Amino acid sequence: MFRRFRRLRSNSTIRSMVQQTNVNTEDFIYPLFIRDGEGIKTEVSSMPGVFQMSIDIAINECSELKSLGLNSIILFGIPDVKDSIGSDCLSEHGIISKAIKEIKVAHPDMYIVTDLCFCEYTDHGHCGIIHQGEHTVDNDATLEISARQALIHARAGADMIAPSGMMDGIIETLRSVLDSNGFENLPIMSYSTKFASAYYGPFRDVAESSPSFGDRRSYQMSPANLDEAVMESQEDEAQGADILMVKPALAYLDVVKEIKNNTKLPMAVYNVSGEYAMLKLAGANGLIDYDRVLIETMISFKRAGADIIISYHAKEVAHLLKKGITL
Repeated sequence: MFRRFRRLRSNSTIRSMVQQTNVNTEDFIYPLFIRDGEGIKTEVSSMPGVFQMSIDIAINECSELKSLGLNSIILFGIPDVKDSIGSDCLSEHGIISKAIKEIKVAHPDMYIVTDLCFCEYTDHGHCGIIHQGEHTVDNDATLEISARQALIHARAGADMIAPSGMMDGIIETLRSVLDSNGFENLPIMSYSTKFASAYYGPFRDVAESSPSFGDRRSYQMSPANLDEAVMESQEDEAQGADILMVKPALAYLDVVKEIKNNTKLPMAVYNVSGEYAMLKLAGANGLIDYDRVLIETMISFKRAGADIIISYHAKEVAHLLKKGITL
């Protein structure tokens, strides 16, 4: 029996045919960080190859993505002015609303997911409205403005909304407001299991969203709690989520598998900035075979049960797949 497996592994064509788990460009959503202005493409020092960009540059970026077979993006906004309630994302003329409309004109076939949160838009860096005189997020007040934000994204032409703030009741709130305003077919990808992780550090550089006080552990999950992770995802499924997500990905593959075993919904993972930065640093210093480790990492996400991978590596993976580089 084992000799039979060795014979199958010895030929690359057969090996590819019988490989149980595969990665394809259709699996990926590529993050874009958009800011006001023109001709802006600023690389983030902690994330080589990742840029803040103006809308005109993002439109060019979409052309490159499509040439690689990448047809889905998730947008994050970086406004020029931030305030206590994230007013920019509550405006039809805000950076994300403008980006959706202009990208859709240039690339009507690009599938646009929008990150729905407030940390990039607030001057305090937290994911919602802060209780007056306190350093805690007002969950219910944040739900109200999240509903307003969702409608702005929907009316601008978003194809999917992905609320990342981890507010209790967010999925039910968004599903209700979208349905009652004629967007019952607009899907919601829930950040259903988002951990209070140290892997997010470089993201806060690119999104300029570091909290000015405290941290987000009161509304993000403890990395130690598997059962809670499953329950949170099941709750979001019950509230009407269309896709569930685990974030971060690499250190939480057991969570991905456990949730996958307890749901019929599609599963996404977010291959976060810290995971990306570590791999890039190891590759740049010749510590690993970067291409092989990259593909192996993506395979691990799929093997654990992910149907969708949000990753800053997506373009690199697409280039490797075009060259025929696989496991």
